[in-house]
Amino acid sequence: MSTRIAFLKGHGTENDFVIVPDPDNAIELPPAAVAALCDRRAGIGGDGVLHVVRSAAHPEARQLAPEAEWFMDYRNGDGSIAEMCGNGVRVFARYLQHAGLVGEGDLAVATRGGVKTVHIAKAEAGGDVTVGMGKAFFPEGDDVTVSVADRQWPALNVNMGNPHAVAFVDDLAHAGTLYDPPPFSPASAYPDGVNVEFVVDRGPRHVAMRVHERGAGETRSCGTGACAVAVAAARRDGADPAATGAPVTYTVDLPGGRLVITERPDGEIEMTGPAVIVAEGEIDAEWFETVNP
Repeated sequence: MSTRIAFLKGHGTENDFVIVPDPDNAIELPPAAVAALCDRRAGIGGDGVLHVVRSAAHPEARQLAPEAEWFMDYRNGDGSIAEMCGNGVRVFARYLQHAGLVGEGDLAVATRGGVKTVHIAKAEAGGDVTVGMGKAFFPEGDDVTVSVADRQWPALNVNMGNPHAVAFVDDLAHAGTLYDPPPFSPASAYPDGVNVEFVVDRGPRHVAMRVHERGAGETRSCGTGACAVAVAAARRDGADPAATGAPVTYTVDLPGGRLVITERPDGEIEMTGPAVIVAEGEIDAEWFETVNP
């Protein structure tokens, strides 16, 4: 191992990540090491780690290499593995651009949730990054409820490659601190945990949300959560692009910024928003070895 390991720090609507470039998949990142990197006091700090690996070099993505050169090996802040992270994909793409590995325009990124299509807008167009997030899936089963203290709400079960429970509330403060995962029922609905979104209306096709992300706690933004919220709001409002043949767009405000979500008649969902690289540096290898024995 070299004496130091390169890293960058980036965020998408303040959903922040430690970026570890590792094209050849040479750096081991067990859960303890990821959690240490994401620690906001003793580490670098972040909601998760974006491990940047060539698809051909990673056993979980090798079969996707013909479609996407790069694999986003995403880890939650507690070190657990996640299928997808919408804000993470945008920041991942911005890193590739920052590093000179891709330019403006379209590219494909491999994730555990499949290959995602990304578009990096020209700087004069605002430089936002758009990600094709795939289709929303509504798992069948019992009605879901989520609760905080003595309040309880029905929630829509939405899967965006990862699980979500979307609850419409009167006041975002009713979500409480969101330090701990909000209780939900039935337990069988989410055997591996769930991201829980609390949503209020701000205007026509305009909502605001807070989210508890499994493995990370409350975050300033969640891309897949914003998509789940937009789809849930559309269905609640009687809008289904598959039925009408017209796309539906919702503006979703999060504590860290604003995302624009569009669902097309074919069911594909696109998310557009900012992605920023804020710093780069080196991790001390001696420290890293103490958290990654």
